Amino acid sequence: MTKSSRLPGFYALSVEARAARVAEWAGLDDADRQALGGGLAQDRADKMIENVVGLHELPLAVAPNFLINGRDYLVPMAIEEPSVVAAASYMARIVRDAGGFRATSTEPVMIGQIQVLGLSDLHEAGAALLGERERLLELATRTDPVVASLGGGARDIEVRLFDESPAGPMLVLHLLYDVRDIGANTVNTALEALAPVVEEITGGRAHLRILSNLADRRLAGASCTIPADLLAFDDFSGEQVAQGIVEAYALAAVDSYRAATHNKGIMNGIDAVALACGQDWRAIEAGAHAYAARSGHYTSLSTWTRGARGALYGTIELPMAAGIVGGATRAHPGARAALKIVGARTAQELAQVLAAVGLAQNMGALRALATEGIQRGHMALHARQVAIAAGASGEEVQAVSEQMVSERRVRPDRAAEVLAEIRRGSRVE
Repeated sequence: MTKSSRLPGFYALSVEARAARVAEWAGLDDADRQALGGGLAQDRADKMIENVVGLHELPLAVAPNFLINGRDYLVPMAIEEPSVVAAASYMARIVRDAGGFRATSTEPVMIGQIQVLGLSDLHEAGAALLGERERLLELATRTDPVVASLGGGARDIEVRLFDESPAGPMLVLHLLYDVRDIGANTVNTALEALAPVVEEITGGRAHLRILSNLADRRLAGASCTIPADLLAFDDFSGEQVAQGIVEAYALAAVDSYRAATHNKGIMNGIDAVALACGQDWRAIEAGAHAYAARSGHYTSLSTWTRGARGALYGTIELPMAAGIVGGATRAHPGARAALKIVGARTAQELAQVLAAVGLAQNMGALRALATEGIQRGHMALHARQVAIAAGASGEEVQAVSEQMVSERRVRPDRAAEVLAEIRRGSRVE
């Protein structure tokens, strides 16, 4: 039977009931379920990084409703910011009713760089490297027989010449390497193997040998088309919402100050999924922002336009270096369990899910900004955090947060006052 990620009333369940529902949906075993509750042991953490003194936890949630390329997904998200999961889930539900997201991803080709200094003739050195292309590609592929056996390996080389730099004339060799589902560290191994050969061919000195996080040969994209009538809510017509989203996007398209916040909202969703699934979210973040500035002007990663009969059409494209083998995806039990939940069978499929989540998150933020304002929707969820920080617990959290929201005074000092009134039994309604 086909599984549906449409889980009505999921938000209203207890944490334990939600976990049980997800475990059944994803086929998690007891070890996986335990990992969702904080499965990283301190002794294992001590082997992952240096100077470990404890563990740092984030809330782990699941966003339902995602339909991507006709397949249902429950999307795990690890994040501390309120409203992110709710917005992604709700936007995914609207897009689901319109047929779901369409997503694509290119082959998982990463770029490795070798910096070559001390050259007397950059153009001659570059031509010499290109003349040895096949030799260099064969050597690079041989460095990782596992990747080669999976159909990956070196794909091409490129040469970039810099006549002037703070270090003098400089040549940079780009190695384009298909890493398949495996992490990108294999590229650094190939670069180390190539460095002495590059020196032999050019007569120069190979200095830096390092992977680039601007993975612009490894792109993921997503799109959605939503009839305007599906966007209507409260007193806002679908036409108002659709046009408001397009107009809100327009500012990010032309203004870098707005684009920075616009793209941060996109990354709220992408980073949360990447963190839950043991991805290098910092590399994904760096690549995304560099890609947004590729024209020389920092701009939006997404686009929103009106299509046939006024439908809202959204797209996103960005570098997406995702992996499902190696690194934290194997070392961290929680990351392994999260990958089981999302169910991506390849790194490319995981990249498509990440792109779709980013587009959903962006749509949610623009919808709020263009209609009721970002603060109204965010306020109730933020109020709970403020109440907890003030010392509220149990039913006090809801009572304090509701009072602050009703007054539109969501502040730590007001939370403390309301909490004191509740505990004295004399709160003014």
